[in-house]
Amino acid sequence: MCFGVRDAIELATQQAVSGPLTVLGELVHNETVLSELRSRGVRITQQVAEVETRTVMITAHGASEKAIGRARERGLNVLEATCPLVQVAHRAVAKLVREGYHPVIVGKREHVEVRGLTEDLEDFDVVLSEAEVFELKERERFGVAAQTTQPIEKVREMVGLIRKRFPRAEVRFVDTVCRPTKERQHAAIELAQRADAVVVIGGAHSNNTQELVRACSRFCERVHHVQAAVDLREEWFEGVLTVGITAGTSTPDSSIDEVWQWLDQLASRRIPPQPAHTIAELQHGQAA
Repeated sequence: MCFGVRDAIELATQQAVSGPLTVLGELVHNETVLSELRSRGVRITQQVAEVETRTVMITAHGASEKAIGRARERGLNVLEATCPLVQVAHRAVAKLVREGYHPVIVGKREHVEVRGLTEDLEDFDVVLSEAEVFELKERERFGVAAQTTQPIEKVREMVGLIRKRFPRAEVRFVDTVCRPTKERQHAAIELAQRADAVVVIGGAHSNNTQELVRACSRFCERVHHVQAAVDLREEWFEGVLTVGITAGTSTPDSSIDEVWQWLDQLASRRIPPQPAHTIAELQHGQAA
């Protein structure tokens, strides 16, 4: 897990011990994590009006000042679990607007993080395709930022298209894609280039996990997205010699370990008997 997600889960867990807690939206996009929080008494709702506890928590994806204001108007105690790197993106967008740029966010229009980035803005655009860039109105100055979990290559592609579409406009790009996302994407691509199959572990609705699947699929024909080991199928690995494993930023270590163990058991059943010295070398390699 990235540090922002881990800190949000830790804060929710601590608060649940102190008293009833409602999280406004999914704290993270991972059902294993959410189920664990529910088992500890944490409630999850999408609307401020539905909150019945004294304390409400903003998710790691962040929220707009308007949304936070609505919670405080109800007299609720608001806990912020917003990832610090999402907060950086909020400040970057606000600065672009103050300096007179028309804000354009590269990301998924309905994603909770993008809603948080844009809900306080009077005028903005969200793009994620060439067609959406083509629909932009001409402006003198565009200020471009991104959903923190978008692939940086995709973001730069959108920036290039905006500059091409409006050659007379000033286009200022602020890179708000978080470093853990960039590093994970690059590592996943290197993995996919060396593996016969790749297993990507993460929530079905996790954007950064979905982007890992897309990135790996460019370099490996067999890419499987699972939320847990129970989703794995033995037939996926017929004829496969090397399996790569990667995971989204909100995937708990326990889920990754279970997938690793499932694959390790499959491998042990398929590896023919070896001389003792070879087995020792294999074990040494696994330990390394």
